[in-house]
Amino acid sequence: MHIERIRVRPRKNPAVNLCSTQLTAMLNCWMASGDVMSNGQCSAAAQELFTCMATTPFKGRPHQPTINYHLARLNKKIQK
Repeated sequence: MHIERIRVRPRKNPAVNLCSTQLTAMLNCWMASGDVMSNGQCSAAAQELFTCMATTPFKGRPHQPTINYHLARLNKKIQK
């Protein structure tokens, strides 16, 4: 079976993690010092991550069409 006229659109804007540097710094600090509770050496890194996450605008979860939507689209193409 061959379906014509079906195209996949590339993503326009890939997802970007804005606080990844702060998270990496905190995890590296935890790994180096063993301070998982962030009471000692890693408290500054944990505070930077908390501040970044609190101030970064959150757009919400991007909408992804369900499988039923795609099946309905394909059904229209197949029946023609």
